[in-house]
Amino acid sequence: MQVYWRWLVPLASGVLIFLISHQALLAFFVATVIGLVTQPVPMAVVVLTAMTALALTRTLSPAAVLSGFSDPTVWLIFTAFLFSRAVTSTRLGARVAYFFIAKFGKNALSLGYSIAASDLILAPFVPSDTARGGGIVCPITKSVAQAVGSEPGPTARKMGAFLMLVAFHTTYVASAMFLTGMASNPLAADFASKIGHVDLTWLKWFAGAIVPGALSLLTVPYLIYRLHPPEIQHTEAARAHAQRELACMGAVSSSERILMVIMLAVMAGWVTSPWHHIPNAFVALAGVSAILICRVLTWNELLSEGRAWDALIWFAPLIMMADELNRQGVIRSLTSPLFHYSSVLPWGAAFVLLILSYLYVHYAFASMTAHLTALYPGFLAAALACGVPPLIAAFGLAYFSNLDAGLTHYGTGSAPVYFGTGYVSQATWWKLGFVISIVNSIFWLGIGTAWWKLIGLW
Repeated sequence: MQVYWRWLVPLASGVLIFLISHQALLAFFVATVIGLVTQPVPMAVVVLTAMTALALTRTLSPAAVLSGFSDPTVWLIFTAFLFSRAVTSTRLGARVAYFFIAKFGKNALSLGYSIAASDLILAPFVPSDTARGGGIVCPITKSVAQAVGSEPGPTARKMGAFLMLVAFHTTYVASAMFLTGMASNPLAADFASKIGHVDLTWLKWFAGAIVPGALSLLTVPYLIYRLHPPEIQHTEAARAHAQRELACMGAVSSSERILMVIMLAVMAGWVTSPWHHIPNAFVALAGVSAILICRVLTWNELLSEGRAWDALIWFAPLIMMADELNRQGVIRSLTSPLFHYSSVLPWGAAFVLLILSYLYVHYAFASMTAHLTALYPGFLAAALACGVPPLIAAFGLAYFSNLDAGLTHYGTGSAPVYFGTGYVSQATWWKLGFVISIVNSIFWLGIGTAWWKLIGLW
């Protein structure tokens, strides 16, 4: 029965949308996005099925259906996952995390900041909070908690609960700070270009995020420390554990050194893209080519990186459907009456209302990508119709497409991983998630908007 409803909800939604709107493409899109939430089968299978059905029903031509695979955004996402594989396979990510813990984790609070700092350093190159937070930072955080005698259950509050909360709530802030920090961030940039006609470059993205992001990263660990404090302050055992792990790794390998040089060169290419005009995707592909030529990873290792190929399959058709909806004017026709009430407000008030609505509707989503794909184009069009400056609208929605992840224990891929460690109860998780969402809103909407004005975004 459980499988049936997972199929029934998206199919019924698609049929209902078609009966109401007589828009077959819109019906397929809505059914696909809801299928990404209910997941009767893996996400790539959902999207591949929808893509095939679009061609078989002649809703779109075969060339149009396959056009998403020529979009540079798709290849940027794909290559970013390959960088993630290199960081994980060489153990460079683990080395960075243990280094920060061993060097700076002198008490409970500084230990939390050390974990946050390691996530921030990895974020530009590991474009998934699931891969980075769930695959690298969470296991390390758990091992550190266990090193000080904090296990799920009676001893969780000794240290583990605090560290897990800090690690989780800083990983999606780090994702928000970089164009390459989360897999669907480039998708937001693509929507911004095609709907708002603004270019969200890597440098602009980071420049807009640095002040509100720094405030969140500095404040959130301390806030958790005050609201859910650890019972112990001594972290000698945690630092000793990190030092032992570093000793076991030995000296930095040649592969790690080469990878660091390549990643720094790629970042330099992204930062300077406004001057050399090479698309970010091809800068990243140059980096992947260098990784293969220098034998940091073999081609067979990259072929086995299932997440990259999975993302390639299901991102491309989503971008194609969103592009077609925009090209056919469907998004404009839907958002005009839906958000008409916002047009009577000053653009600043309308912007805040739209952003907060966009943030808290994430309670209904189990994926940041599904949320962004379903709602970003419509909310962006509505914001523009209300007179919000295009860059402010595009960046605000893009940043909150990451910050919404902290509300629940299912709102993003890393959330079930952190929550599943058993250190924090669901009630505590949701309560702190809501409180931190208010703090983030103040920083990113209040101070952030002033910062964007100062640097000339509006």
